[in-house]
Amino acid sequence: MKILVSGSTGLVGSALVPYLKGQGLEVVRLVRRAGELSEGEVFWDPERGVLQSDDLSGVEAAVHLAGESIGAKRWSAAQKQRIRDSRVKGTLLLSEALARLEPVPKVLASASAMGFYGDQGDKVLAEDDSPGHDFLADVTQAWEEATSPASNTSTRVVNMRFGLVLDAKADLIRKTLPLFKLGLGGRLGNGRQFMSWITLSDLTCAIGHVLVTPSLSGPVNMSSPNPVTNRDFTSTLGRILSRPTIFAVPALALKLGVGEMAESMLCSTRMSPNKLIESGFEFDQPELEAALREVLGKP
Repeated sequence: MKILVSGSTGLVGSALVPYLKGQGLEVVRLVRRAGELSEGEVFWDPERGVLQSDDLSGVEAAVHLAGESIGAKRWSAAQKQRIRDSRVKGTLLLSEALARLEPVPKVLASASAMGFYGDQGDKVLAEDDSPGHDFLADVTQAWEEATSPASNTSTRVVNMRFGLVLDAKADLIRKTLPLFKLGLGGRLGNGRQFMSWITLSDLTCAIGHVLVTPSLSGPVNMSSPNPVTNRDFTSTLGRILSRPTIFAVPALALKLGVGEMAESMLCSTRMSPNKLIESGFEFDQPELEAALREVLGKP
């Protein structure tokens, strides 16, 4: 199978590309670097709407991972527009290009996020539950709808709703670990908000599973079957590091510090990966403590 991958240099893409190649698959990477391209690279410019369908000839599957990081900068009006455009415009451009191919690809696995659900407290959220009403929920709905040119063909489209990714290089770990090591780690707000998470290794395997499982289509929750509260996450990480976790960041202080982005950090999203489990996928690390120990190299 010849597989197209966008966002191949990001956290997930950097793990997925060698995984797919290890399965004996041919990988073609979408890149934004102008000039001479290496073998197996195709140029695109989502901001200017540049992507030639002819360059995608022979592609049988596509994994779309590109998008501006939501935690890269404070959410100014301009940054919020970049977050939205990088997802919606890029997805629409790619979906339209794939829809023009003859034959069309068998499958498009497009990244989405748990932000679709917004803040829904302790409600267990399956793929058919209603969306939220905040900024990220609105962006995620538009992001998923942008795959419609592909889904209107015979291409099987999967909207992969990622949970928080656990990996040593992931923002969640990389930005919080120094504080926890100093004994300054603590819960955010009241700590009762649920965090849906998945290890990078499980996410990589789950994407591979999506590509080869015809029964999977539409939204698919990509997270561990055991989400935890922020309080539990905090205490577990502190226990693994043998550090106290007595501090707390009040919601007001968090909002003053990072602005509107605080909403996403205090949001409670308790996803259940119903479709993945029903399709036969098995998690290697479904429990938080074992997952964090593997990620941190703490047996």
